[in-house]
Amino acid sequence: MIKAKRHWLRICGLSLMLPFAAAQADDGATPQGSTLCTKIPIPCDAVIAHRGASYQAPESTRPAYLLARDLGVDYLELDLQRTKDGVLVAVHDNTLGRNTDVAEVFPDRADAPVSSFTLDELKQLDAGSWFNASYPERARDSYSGLEILTLDEVIDIAENGDNHPGLYIETKVPEQFPGIEQDLRDKLEARGWLGDAAKTRPAAEGGAVKVGDGPGRLVMQTFSKASLEALEQTMPEVPRVLLLWLGEGGIEAAPSEPQAEDESSADYYARQQVASPEAFRSWLDFAKDHGAIGIGPSAVQTEHDGPFSSQFSYMELAEPWMIGMAHDDGMLVHLYTVDEPADFERYRQRGVDGFFTNRAEQLLTFYGHPAQDQEAILERHGY
Repeated sequence: MIKAKRHWLRICGLSLMLPFAAAQADDGATPQGSTLCTKIPIPCDAVIAHRGASYQAPESTRPAYLLARDLGVDYLELDLQRTKDGVLVAVHDNTLGRNTDVAEVFPDRADAPVSSFTLDELKQLDAGSWFNASYPERARDSYSGLEILTLDEVIDIAENGDNHPGLYIETKVPEQFPGIEQDLRDKLEARGWLGDAAKTRPAAEGGAVKVGDGPGRLVMQTFSKASLEALEQTMPEVPRVLLLWLGEGGIEAAPSEPQAEDESSADYYARQQVASPEAFRSWLDFAKDHGAIGIGPSAVQTEHDGPFSSQFSYMELAEPWMIGMAHDDGMLVHLYTVDEPADFERYRQRGVDGFFTNRAEQLLTFYGHPAQDQEAILERHGY
C-alpha cells in the first residue's frame, strides 16, 4: 500500500514528503502546477501520445507511434490486450469493428472480443483503411493495410529512434485477461525495461528525449481497481496511475436527466457531475492506498465538434478542487484526452501535470517546442 509507494521512491534515490501544497488556481490565474514532477522522475508538463500521434495517423499503428516518437513526445501510450494464443497487443476497443475490416475478413466474428483471435488472425486485419475513410483530408494510401501491433513492436519503435520515449501502458478490460499484469512484467523484464537490465541499454544522445532511459521510463495505468492492486503486487517498483471515470464502474455520479434525442454525446457527458466530494475522495484514497503516483481524470473539450468528438466524449473530472485534492495527496494529475490549445491553457492554469493527447504536435508547440514537419517525418518512414 503506502509502503509500496515509498519503496518505489526509495529505490529511485528520491525522497518525497507528503502532502504537498495543492494547485488551486482557477481559469485566468497564474499557472500553479504542482512541484511533484520535480520530486518524482516523471517529466513535468508530460506529453503523452494517446495511441500515438492518432490525429495524423491511424491509432495504435506503426506510423502513429513513429510520428509521435520523432516529434519528441515523452510517452507512447497504448492499451494492452492479450490474444487467444497469449500475445500482448496494442488494441483499444474490446472488439475490432470500429477500426479494422474484421467484418469482411471474419464476417461471423465481427463482434467477437479481441481475446478470441490469435495473433495470426489479428495480423490479417487492415487497421488503417478506416482512417482514410473517416478523415479523407489526412488520408494516405500507405495507411491501407496497416497491421495491429504487438507490445514487442511498440517497444521496438520506442527504442530505435534518436528520441527514447517512455511507455505509458493501460491494462485494458483486465477482467478479460486474468494474469495479464504478470505477463506484462515478464515481457518488460525480458525486453530490458525493468530492473538492472534497463541500465544497459544505450542512452539517447544530445538533446533528444531520454524519458525511456530513466527511472520514469514506464507508467502503468488502469481504470480497474483490481488491476491496480495486481500491478502493485507484480510491479511495485513501477509508477502507477488510476484512471478516473464517472458512473458505472467508476466514481459515483449525481442524478441527471437521460440523454435527449437531440443532445450530442459530448454535451450529455459534459453535464454529468460527481455525486459529492466524498465520492471523488474515495477513489483518491484507493489510489493512494495502493501506491499510485497519480490519477488520470477526464476533461471536457471546449469544442465538442472537434475531430474525435464522436469517439472521445468525456465528463469533467478536473475541476480546480479535484486537482487540488489530488495534489494535496501528493499525486500527479495527467488529464485525458485533450487536443486543443485553449483546453491545454485552461487546464494547465488549473495545475495539471501533463496531458494525454491525440495531437502531439499541438501540445509540444503549446509547451514551447519547435514546430516540426509531420509530413516529412511520415514520408521518411515510407508513409
